[in-house]
Amino acid sequence: MTRALAISDLSIRPDAPLLIVDVDEVLAHFMAGFERYVGRHGYEMRIDRFALFQNIYRPGESECLDMETGKRLFDAFFQDGADDLDPVAGAADALATLSTRAGVVILTNAPAHALESRTGWLSTHGFDYPMILHSGLKGPAIREMSGLTAGPACFIDDLLPNLESSAETAPAVKRFQIIADDRLRPFAPVAPERHDFHVDWTTLGPALRTAVG
Repeated sequence: MTRALAISDLSIRPDAPLLIVDVDEVLAHFMAGFERYVGRHGYEMRIDRFALFQNIYRPGESECLDMETGKRLFDAFFQDGADDLDPVAGAADALATLSTRAGVVILTNAPAHALESRTGWLSTHGFDYPMILHSGLKGPAIREMSGLTAGPACFIDDLLPNLESSAETAPAVKRFQIIADDRLRPFAPVAPERHDFHVDWTTLGPALRTAVG
């Protein structure tokens, strides 16, 4: 049985650059995979806002799914649907190249029971790096991890609140935002003047190479 890693378990080189990387909409096309999952359970996804459960509908209804049902679907997805996620193009190759000069840690917010499915998916798709399963805003965890090295650190996420949390608690860490789903991206809160924004790994990879030196 896979054991959940804690930050104290990580072997972060004290003088090397560090990349702290989210999963959903960064390495994995989460919305598309979750859309397939809810479709198999009789629901449909209509992406018209930057949200999760509020984009799920019963066919023919105009009111989105209630939060309780949405959360049940989300939890169940990580039990029997989380393997059905497509990797984001270019991400595995970019991180493989970057990992020759920088440490890579996956920092993902997911339910505790997602540990097996999430680590399995990462390994299957070429993201075989240490993973921290997290909940809540990520700034404090980023501060703790980045404090373990004197090298430059970068944080990559899709959610503005996590990037803002990092800016507040670990301001020296360089921040990058990417939202892989083309349908979701137009509705996403962004702040490119504070967090370097990218559409895909074609530009994000080179930007990270520059940042880690």
